[in-house]
Amino acid sequence: MSAKRLFTESQYKEDEPAEKRLKPRRLLSLASVIGKVIGLNSMNKILSDLEPWLRRVANEELENALSNSHFFTRFHSLENQAEVETSSCLQLMFSKKVLPPTLFTASKIADKDNNPLQVVLLERSTTSAGTDHDLSLYPIKIEIVVLNGEFPLGGGETWSSEEFNENIMKEREGKRPLLAGELCVTMKERLAHVGDLEFTDNSSWIRCRKFRLGARVVPGSYKGTVRILEAITEPFVVKDHRGESYKKNYPPALGDEVWRLEKIGKEGAFHKKLQSEGINTVQDFLKLSAVDTPRLREILGPGMSERMWDVTIRHARTCVLGNKQYSFLGNNNCVFILNPICQVVGALIDVDGQLVTVAPSDLSVLTNYNIESLLRAAYENWNSLQEVPGNYIFQ
Repeated sequence: MSAKRLFTESQYKEDEPAEKRLKPRRLLSLASVIGKVIGLNSMNKILSDLEPWLRRVANEELENALSNSHFFTRFHSLENQAEVETSSCLQLMFSKKVLPPTLFTASKIADKDNNPLQVVLLERSTTSAGTDHDLSLYPIKIEIVVLNGEFPLGGGETWSSEEFNENIMKEREGKRPLLAGELCVTMKERLAHVGDLEFTDNSSWIRCRKFRLGARVVPGSYKGTVRILEAITEPFVVKDHRGESYKKNYPPALGDEVWRLEKIGKEGAFHKKLQSEGINTVQDFLKLSAVDTPRLREILGPGMSERMWDVTIRHARTCVLGNKQYSFLGNNNCVFILNPICQVVGALIDVDGQLVTVAPSDLSVLTNYNIESLLRAAYENWNSLQEVPGNYIFQ
Protein backbone atom coordinates (compact mmCIF):
# COMPACT_ATOMS: atom_id res chain seq x y z
CA MET A 1 0.00 0.00 0.00
CA SER A 2 1.44 3.37 -0.98
CA ALA A 3 2.18 6.12 1.53
CA LYS A 4 -0.37 8.39 -0.22
CA ARG A 5 -3.18 5.82 0.18
CA LEU A 6 -2.30 5.15 3.84
CA PHE A 7 -2.26 8.83 4.56
CA THR A 8 -5.69 9.36 2.93
CA GLU A 9 -7.36 6.51 4.83
CA SER A 10 -5.78 7.54 8.09
CA GLN A 11 -6.83 11.14 7.65
CA TYR A 12 -10.40 10.12 6.74
CA LYS A 13 -10.73 7.84 9.76
CA GLU A 14 -9.42 10.48 12.09
CA ASP A 15 -11.78 13.13 10.74
CA GLU A 16 -14.97 10.93 10.80
CA PRO A 17 -15.44 7.46 12.33
CA ALA A 18 -16.54 4.72 9.94
CA GLU A 19 -19.67 3.89 11.99
CA LYS A 20 -20.83 7.46 11.88
CA ARG A 21 -20.07 7.72 8.15
CA LEU A 22 -21.87 4.49 7.10
CA LYS A 23 -24.97 4.79 9.30
CA PRO A 24 -26.82 7.53 7.34
CA ARG A 25 -26.26 5.71 4.04
CA ARG A 26 -27.75 2.51 5.45
CA LEU A 27 -30.78 4.43 6.77
CA LEU A 28 -31.40 6.12 3.41
CA SER A 29 -31.19 2.82 1.56
CA LEU A 30 -33.53 1.12 3.96
CA ALA A 31 -36.05 3.97 3.77
CA SER A 32 -36.03 3.82 -0.03
CA VAL A 33 -36.66 0.09 0.00
CA ILE A 34 -39.46 0.43 2.52
CA GLY A 35 -41.05 3.20 0.41
CA LYS A 36 -40.98 1.08 -2.67
CA VAL A 37 -42.52 -1.87 -0.86
CA ILE A 38 -45.26 0.31 0.60
CA GLY A 39 -45.96 1.86 -2.81
CA LEU A 40 -46.12 -1.52 -4.50
CA ASN A 41 -48.45 -2.88 -1.86
CA SER A 42 -50.69 0.18 -2.20
CA MET A 43 -50.88 -0.21 -5.97
CA ASN A 44 -51.70 -3.88 -5.66
CA LYS A 45 -54.36 -2.99 -3.13
CA ILE A 46 -55.87 -0.36 -5.49
CA LEU A 47 -55.84 -2.73 -8.46
CA SER A 48 -57.36 -5.45 -6.33
CA ASP A 49 -60.13 -3.08 -5.24
CA LEU A 50 -60.73 -1.85 -8.81
CA GLU A 51 -60.83 -5.28 -10.43
CA PRO A 52 -64.51 -6.09 -9.66
CA TRP A 53 -65.60 -2.62 -10.81
CA LEU A 54 -63.60 -2.84 -14.05
CA ARG A 55 -65.04 -6.28 -14.78
CA ARG A 56 -68.58 -5.01 -14.17
CA VAL A 57 -68.12 -1.99 -16.46
CA ALA A 58 -66.63 -4.14 -19.22
CA ASN A 59 -69.50 -6.62 -18.98
CA GLU A 60 -72.11 -3.88 -19.07
CA GLU A 61 -70.56 -2.28 -22.17
CA LEU A 62 -70.43 -5.63 -23.92
CA GLU A 63 -74.05 -6.39 -23.06
CA ASN A 64 -75.15 -2.95 -24.28
CA ALA A 65 -73.35 -3.43 -27.58
CA LEU A 66 -74.86 -6.87 -28.12
CA SER A 67 -78.35 -5.72 -27.17
CA ASN A 68 -78.24 -2.70 -29.46
CA SER A 69 -80.54 -3.57 -32.39
CA HIS A 70 -78.64 -1.42 -34.91
CA PHE A 71 -75.31 -2.98 -34.01
CA PHE A 72 -76.65 -6.49 -33.95
CA THR A 73 -78.73 -6.15 -37.09
CA ARG A 74 -75.90 -4.56 -39.05
CA PHE A 75 -73.50 -7.27 -37.92
CA HIS A 76 -76.05 -9.95 -38.73
CA SER A 77 -76.73 -8.34 -42.10
CA LEU A 78 -73.05 -8.33 -43.05
CA GLU A 79 -72.70 -11.90 -41.86
CA ASN A 80 -75.55 -13.11 -44.04
CA GLN A 81 -75.15 -10.81 -47.03
CA ALA A 82 -72.98 -13.16 -49.03
CA GLU A 83 -75.36 -16.03 -48.36
CA VAL A 84 -78.41 -13.99 -49.41
CA GLU A 85 -76.80 -12.73 -52.62
CA THR A 86 -75.62 -16.14 -53.72
CA SER A 87 -78.73 -18.10 -52.75
CA SER A 88 -81.45 -15.69 -53.98
CA CYS A 89 -81.94 -15.11 -57.68
CA LEU A 90 -85.70 -14.50 -57.48
CA GLN A 91 -87.38 -11.50 -55.90
CA LEU A 92 -90.86 -10.18 -55.32
CA MET A 93 -91.31 -6.50 -56.13
CA PHE A 94 -94.16 -4.01 -56.02
CA SER A 95 -94.78 -2.78 -59.55
CA LYS A 96 -94.69 0.73 -58.05
CA LYS A 97 -92.68 1.01 -54.86
CA VAL A 98 -93.66 4.61 -54.19
CA LEU A 99 -96.90 5.23 -52.35
CA PRO A 100 -98.31 8.64 -51.39
CA PRO A 101 -96.10 10.15 -48.67
CA THR A 102 -99.10 10.23 -46.32
CA LEU A 103 -101.83 7.60 -45.98
CA PHE A 104 -104.85 7.68 -43.70
CA THR A 105 -106.46 5.01 -41.59
CA ALA A 106 -109.67 3.47 -42.93
CA SER A 107 -108.77 4.60 -46.47
CA LYS A 108 -107.99 2.27 -49.34
CA ILE A 109 -104.26 1.88 -49.96
CA ALA A 110 -103.12 2.66 -53.50
CA ASP A 111 -99.87 3.62 -55.21
CA LYS A 112 -98.80 7.20 -55.92
CA ASP A 113 -100.92 7.21 -59.11
CA ASN A 114 -103.96 6.01 -57.16
CA ASN A 115 -103.86 2.58 -58.77
CA PRO A 116 -104.26 -0.76 -56.93
CA LEU A 117 -101.06 -2.39 -55.74
CA GLN A 118 -99.47 -5.18 -57.75
CA VAL A 119 -96.66 -7.59 -56.88
CA VAL A 120 -94.48 -9.10 -59.59
CA LEU A 121 -91.79 -11.78 -59.52
CA LEU A 122 -88.45 -10.92 -61.09
CA GLU A 123 -85.13 -12.66 -61.59
CA ARG A 124 -82.22 -11.04 -59.75
CA SER A 125 -79.54 -12.76 -61.84
CA THR A 126 -79.00 -14.98 -64.87
CA THR A 127 -78.12 -17.94 -62.66
CA SER A 128 -79.98 -21.08 -63.65
CA ALA A 129 -82.14 -22.61 -60.96
CA GLY A 130 -83.82 -25.41 -62.86
CA THR A 131 -87.57 -25.76 -62.45
CA ASP A 132 -87.61 -22.99 -59.82
CA HIS A 133 -87.71 -20.46 -62.63
CA ASP A 134 -90.74 -21.99 -64.31
CA LEU A 135 -93.03 -20.55 -61.64
CA SER A 136 -95.88 -20.00 -64.08
CA LEU A 137 -96.70 -23.70 -63.75
CA TYR A 138 -98.11 -23.34 -60.24
CA PRO A 139 -99.56 -20.54 -58.06
CA ILE A 140 -97.76 -19.02 -55.10
CA LYS A 141 -99.44 -17.49 -52.07
CA ILE A 142 -98.26 -13.95 -51.25
CA GLU A 143 -98.81 -12.24 -47.90
CA ILE A 144 -98.86 -8.45 -47.45
CA VAL A 145 -97.35 -7.24 -44.18
CA VAL A 146 -96.45 -3.95 -42.46
CA LEU A 147 -92.75 -3.22 -41.90
CA ASN A 148 -90.81 -0.78 -39.77
CA GLY A 149 -90.01 2.25 -41.93
CA GLU A 150 -86.33 2.03 -40.96
CA PHE A 151 -85.93 -1.41 -42.55
CA PRO A 152 -83.53 -2.25 -44.09
CA LEU A 153 -80.74 -0.53 -42.19
CA GLY A 154 -78.27 1.31 -44.39
CA GLY A 155 -80.63 1.20 -47.37
CA GLY A 156 -79.44 -2.23 -48.45
CA GLU A 157 -81.15 -4.19 -51.21
CA THR A 158 -80.69 -7.64 -49.69
CA TRP A 159 -81.60 -9.13 -46.34
CA SER A 160 -82.20 -12.48 -44.74
CA SER A 161 -85.64 -13.96 -44.09
CA GLU A 162 -84.94 -13.61 -40.38
CA GLU A 163 -84.20 -9.89 -40.70
CA PHE A 164 -87.36 -9.34 -42.74
CA ASN A 165 -89.55 -11.21 -40.27
CA GLU A 166 -88.03 -9.40 -37.27
CA ASN A 167 -89.11 -6.05 -38.76
CA ILE A 168 -92.76 -6.98 -39.34
CA MET A 169 -94.89 -4.64 -37.25
CA LYS A 170 -97.71 -5.94 -35.07
CA GLU A 171 -100.65 -4.06 -33.67
CA ARG A 172 -100.40 -2.21 -30.39
CA GLU A 173 -101.83 -3.89 -27.33
CA GLY A 174 -105.59 -3.61 -27.28
CA LYS A 175 -105.77 -2.51 -30.93
CA ARG A 176 -107.14 -4.19 -34.03
CA PRO A 177 -104.71 -5.89 -36.47
CA LEU A 178 -102.61 -3.15 -38.00
CA LEU A 179 -103.59 -3.98 -41.58
CA ALA A 180 -107.09 -5.01 -42.62
CA GLY A 181 -108.38 -6.39 -45.90
CA GLU A 182 -107.12 -8.94 -48.39
CA LEU A 183 -103.77 -9.75 -46.81
CA CYS A 184 -103.11 -12.94 -48.81
CA VAL A 185 -103.26 -13.04 -52.60
CA THR A 186 -102.42 -15.66 -55.19
CA MET A 187 -99.64 -15.04 -57.70
CA LYS A 188 -100.18 -16.50 -61.15
CA GLU A 189 -97.94 -15.99 -64.16
CA ARG A 190 -95.56 -14.06 -61.88
CA LEU A 191 -98.18 -11.37 -61.11
CA ALA A 192 -100.41 -10.83 -58.08
CA HIS A 193 -103.13 -8.18 -57.82
CA VAL A 194 -103.54 -6.84 -54.29
CA GLY A 195 -107.13 -6.24 -53.21
CA ASP A 196 -108.52 -3.68 -50.80
CA LEU A 197 -106.25 -2.92 -47.87
CA GLU A 198 -106.44 -0.28 -45.16
CA PHE A 199 -104.58 0.67 -42.00
CA THR A 200 -106.37 0.62 -38.67
CA ASP A 201 -103.76 2.60 -36.73
CA ASN A 202 -101.39 5.49 -37.38
CA SER A 203 -97.58 5.30 -37.47
CA SER A 204 -96.83 7.94 -34.82
CA TRP A 205 -96.05 5.37 -32.11
CA ILE A 206 -92.83 4.00 -33.64
CA ARG A 207 -89.51 5.84 -33.55
CA CYS A 208 -89.20 6.73 -37.24
CA ARG A 209 -92.93 7.57 -37.53
CA LYS A 210 -93.11 5.65 -40.82
CA PHE A 211 -94.21 2.27 -42.14
CA ARG A 212 -93.40 0.27 -45.24
CA LEU A 213 -95.49 -2.40 -46.88
CA GLY A 214 -93.83 -5.73 -47.54
CA ALA A 215 -94.76 -8.82 -49.53
CA ARG A 216 -93.46 -12.30 -48.76
CA VAL A 217 -94.17 -15.84 -49.86
CA VAL A 218 -96.53 -17.59 -47.47
CA PRO A 219 -94.53 -20.37 -45.80
CA GLY A 220 -95.33 -23.73 -47.34
CA SER A 221 -96.86 -22.36 -50.56
CA TYR A 222 -93.62 -22.49 -52.52
CA LYS A 223 -91.83 -25.79 -53.08
CA GLY A 224 -88.80 -24.51 -54.95
CA THR A 225 -85.22 -24.72 -53.73
CA VAL A 226 -84.26 -21.09 -54.43
CA ARG A 227 -85.23 -18.46 -51.90
CA ILE A 228 -87.56 -15.71 -53.16
CA LEU A 229 -86.52 -12.36 -51.72
CA GLU A 230 -89.31 -10.27 -50.23
CA ALA A 231 -90.68 -7.01 -51.70
CA ILE A 232 -90.81 -3.67 -49.90
CA THR A 233 -92.27 -0.24 -50.69
CA GLU A 234 -90.74 3.13 -49.95
CA PRO A 235 -91.53 4.43 -46.42
CA PHE A 236 -94.63 6.54 -45.77
CA VAL A 237 -96.54 8.15 -42.90
CA VAL A 238 -99.94 6.92 -41.73
CA LYS A 239 -102.22 9.44 -40.03
CA ASP A 240 -105.60 9.13 -38.39
CA HIS A 241 -108.50 9.49 -40.85
CA ARG A 242 -109.82 12.44 -38.85
CA GLY A 243 -107.00 14.47 -40.40
CA GLU A 244 -107.88 13.41 -43.94
CA SER A 245 -110.02 16.50 -44.48
CA TYR A 246 -106.80 18.51 -44.18
CA LYS A 247 -104.62 16.28 -46.35
CA LYS A 248 -102.56 17.48 -49.30
CA ASN A 249 -103.22 16.02 -52.72
CA TYR A 250 -100.48 14.38 -54.79
CA PRO A 251 -100.64 15.59 -57.43
CA PRO A 252 -103.04 18.49 -56.83
CA ALA A 253 -105.83 19.17 -59.30
CA LEU A 254 -106.48 22.55 -60.89
CA GLY A 255 -109.79 22.82 -59.07
CA ASP A 256 -108.42 21.86 -55.63
CA GLU A 257 -108.64 24.50 -52.95
CA VAL A 258 -105.34 26.28 -52.60
CA TRP A 259 -104.73 24.98 -49.05
CA ARG A 260 -104.25 21.52 -50.56
CA LEU A 261 -100.75 22.72 -51.47
CA GLU A 262 -97.81 22.04 -49.17
CA LYS A 263 -97.06 24.70 -46.53
CA ILE A 264 -100.49 26.32 -46.94
CA GLY A 265 -102.65 25.26 -44.02
CA LYS A 266 -106.42 25.24 -44.13
CA GLU A 267 -107.69 28.46 -42.55
CA GLY A 268 -104.08 29.38 -41.82
CA ALA A 269 -102.39 32.75 -42.37
CA PHE A 270 -101.24 31.99 -45.93
CA HIS A 271 -104.66 30.62 -46.87
CA LYS A 272 -106.42 33.75 -45.64
CA LYS A 273 -103.97 36.05 -47.43
CA LEU A 274 -104.50 34.25 -50.73
CA GLN A 275 -108.28 34.22 -50.30
CA SER A 276 -108.28 37.98 -49.73
CA GLU A 277 -106.70 38.39 -53.18
CA GLY A 278 -109.14 36.07 -54.92
CA ILE A 279 -106.68 33.14 -55.10
CA ASN A 280 -108.91 30.26 -54.07
CA THR A 281 -107.78 27.31 -56.17
CA VAL A 282 -104.55 25.68 -57.27
CA GLN A 283 -105.27 27.02 -60.76
CA ASP A 284 -105.51 30.58 -59.42
CA PHE A 285 -102.19 30.08 -57.63
CA LEU A 286 -100.43 28.75 -60.73
CA LYS A 287 -101.83 31.48 -63.01
CA LEU A 288 -100.48 34.26 -60.84
CA SER A 289 -97.14 32.48 -60.42
CA ALA A 290 -96.83 32.31 -64.23
CA VAL A 291 -97.80 35.94 -64.81
CA ASP A 292 -96.40 37.78 -61.78
CA THR A 293 -94.37 35.68 -59.36
CA PRO A 294 -93.15 38.69 -57.32
CA ARG A 295 -96.77 39.69 -56.70
CA LEU A 296 -97.61 36.20 -55.43
CA ARG A 297 -94.59 36.24 -53.10
CA GLU A 298 -95.68 39.66 -51.85
CA ILE A 299 -99.17 38.36 -51.02
CA LEU A 300 -97.76 35.45 -49.02
CA GLY A 301 -95.49 37.85 -47.16
CA PRO A 302 -92.19 37.37 -45.33
CA GLY A 303 -93.68 34.60 -43.20
CA MET A 304 -93.15 32.20 -46.10
CA SER A 305 -89.43 31.53 -46.26
CA GLU A 306 -87.56 30.66 -49.45
CA ARG A 307 -87.44 27.02 -48.40
CA MET A 308 -91.21 26.93 -47.82
CA TRP A 309 -91.82 28.69 -51.12
CA ASP A 310 -89.72 26.13 -52.99
CA VAL A 311 -91.72 23.29 -51.43
CA THR A 312 -95.05 24.93 -52.25
CA ILE A 313 -94.26 25.88 -55.85
CA ARG A 314 -92.73 22.45 -56.60
CA HIS A 315 -95.87 20.78 -55.29
CA ALA A 316 -98.12 23.11 -57.29
CA ARG A 317 -96.20 22.43 -60.51
CA THR A 318 -96.89 18.71 -60.27
CA CYS A 319 -100.52 19.56 -61.09
CA VAL A 320 -101.88 17.87 -64.22
CA LEU A 321 -102.91 20.71 -66.53
CA GLY A 322 -105.05 18.76 -68.97
CA ASN A 323 -105.60 19.64 -72.63
CA LYS A 324 -107.77 22.76 -72.44
CA GLN A 325 -106.50 25.82 -74.28
CA TYR A 326 -107.77 29.39 -74.45
CA SER A 327 -107.45 32.17 -77.02
CA PHE A 328 -106.59 35.79 -76.31
CA LEU A 329 -106.62 38.45 -79.02
CA GLY A 330 -103.56 40.67 -78.99
CA ASN A 331 -102.78 43.70 -81.13
CA ASN A 332 -102.18 43.44 -84.89
CA ASN A 333 -104.79 40.65 -85.08
CA CYS A 334 -102.46 38.16 -83.37
CA VAL A 335 -104.24 35.44 -81.40
CA PHE A 336 -102.32 33.92 -78.50
CA ILE A 337 -103.13 30.39 -77.32
CA LEU A 338 -102.82 29.87 -73.56
CA ASN A 339 -102.89 26.80 -71.35
CA PRO A 340 -105.03 26.66 -68.16
CA ILE A 341 -102.41 28.48 -66.07
CA CYS A 342 -101.94 31.44 -68.44
CA GLN A 343 -98.79 30.26 -70.16
CA VAL A 344 -98.40 30.88 -73.91
CA VAL A 345 -98.33 27.62 -75.86
CA GLY A 346 -98.45 29.20 -79.32
CA ALA A 347 -99.86 31.96 -81.47
CA LEU A 348 -101.83 32.50 -84.68
CA ILE A 349 -100.74 35.39 -86.89
CA ASP A 350 -102.66 36.83 -89.83
CA VAL A 351 -100.27 36.98 -92.78
CA ASP A 352 -101.86 38.24 -95.97
CA GLY A 353 -105.24 36.89 -94.92
CA GLN A 354 -103.93 33.49 -93.83
CA LEU A 355 -103.44 32.27 -90.27
CA VAL A 356 -99.89 31.11 -89.59
CA THR A 357 -99.14 29.12 -86.44
CA VAL A 358 -96.19 30.03 -84.25
CA ALA A 359 -94.87 27.38 -81.88
CA PRO A 360 -93.68 28.28 -78.34
CA SER A 361 -90.05 27.87 -79.38
CA ASP A 362 -90.54 30.50 -82.10
CA LEU A 363 -92.35 33.13 -80.04
CA SER A 364 -89.16 35.17 -79.85
CA VAL A 365 -89.72 36.21 -83.48
CA LEU A 366 -92.79 38.17 -82.38
CA THR A 367 -90.78 41.29 -81.65
CA ASN A 368 -93.77 43.53 -82.25
CA TYR A 369 -95.54 42.15 -79.18
CA ASN A 370 -94.87 42.59 -75.49
CA ILE A 371 -95.64 39.03 -74.37
CA GLU A 372 -95.41 39.87 -70.67
CA SER A 373 -97.87 42.72 -71.03
CA LEU A 374 -100.26 40.54 -73.05
CA LEU A 375 -100.17 37.81 -70.40
CA ARG A 376 -101.05 40.29 -67.68
CA ALA A 377 -104.00 41.48 -69.75
CA ALA A 378 -105.11 37.89 -70.35
CA TYR A 379 -104.84 37.14 -66.63
CA GLU A 380 -106.95 40.17 -65.69
CA ASN A 381 -109.61 39.22 -68.26
CA TRP A 382 -109.43 35.47 -67.78
CA ASN A 383 -113.18 34.95 -67.50
CA SER A 384 -113.70 36.50 -70.91
CA LEU A 385 -111.26 34.20 -72.74
CA GLN A 386 -112.66 31.71 -75.20
CA GLU A 387 -111.82 28.03 -74.99
CA VAL A 388 -110.25 26.88 -78.24
CA PRO A 389 -112.41 24.16 -79.84
CA GLY A 390 -110.50 21.05 -80.79
CA ASN A 391 -107.27 22.32 -79.21
CA TYR A 392 -104.40 23.56 -81.33
CA ILE A 393 -101.28 21.41 -81.18
CA PHE A 394 -97.98 23.19 -81.62
CA GLN A 395 -94.87 21.22 -82.44
